[in-house]
Amino acid sequence: MNKPRKMKKFLLLFSLLLSAAVIFGQTDKKAKTVLDEVSAKTKAFKTIKIEFTYKMENPGQNISESFSGTLLSKGDSYKLMFSGQEVISDGKTVWTFLKDANEVQINEATKDDDSFTPTNLLTTYSENFKAKMLQETAKLYVIELTPVQKKNFNKVKVSIDKARKIVSSLTIFDKNGSTYTYTVNKFETDLPYKDTMFTFKASDHPGVEVIDMR
Repeated sequence: MNKPRKMKKFLLLFSLLLSAAVIFGQTDKKAKTVLDEVSAKTKAFKTIKIEFTYKMENPGQNISESFSGTLLSKGDSYKLMFSGQEVISDGKTVWTFLKDANEVQINEATKDDDSFTPTNLLTTYSENFKAKMLQETAKLYVIELTPVQKKNFNKVKVSIDKARKIVSSLTIFDKNGSTYTYTVNKFETDLPYKDTMFTFKASDHPGVEVIDMR
């Protein structure tokens, strides 16, 4: 079973965040230099912990929703916690745990364009965007990414902290008029995460319903 479209969009935000991928094609030279620096620095971290705020808006449909969450990442393994859900992956398997329902769905980690692993993103998205420097302030670079091939979104605006060389926020502009904004509240690196943090153990959740979609 494919992930719901909303989840794919949400995971795309994190994919872009964790890669700040090297951009090819019709790319602004300064934008490429900045993205190269961010990408190199991000890939050097052994682990990453991000506390974030996510907001989706569609003025035409009078929709506005937001929530906070946390992302832990180690190589291709990650644990994403938000709105009563946990999405956990060891790079091979993805567990989606719904706390209120005490239910876990199990899927294989895919290699399609919407899948979320930092390594997969660096090889997939690095050739699919052109970049343009929109603005430079004392503290931020603001870069616009436009997909080279047809996607269900028009562009992505990325703000980068100049001093730390990390992504501080990004917004996807969807073709249906929606915007999906991710804001970093806290960014920590190289914390001692064990590999066991990135697997789901049914024994830790008595009575959990397991739905294996593999």
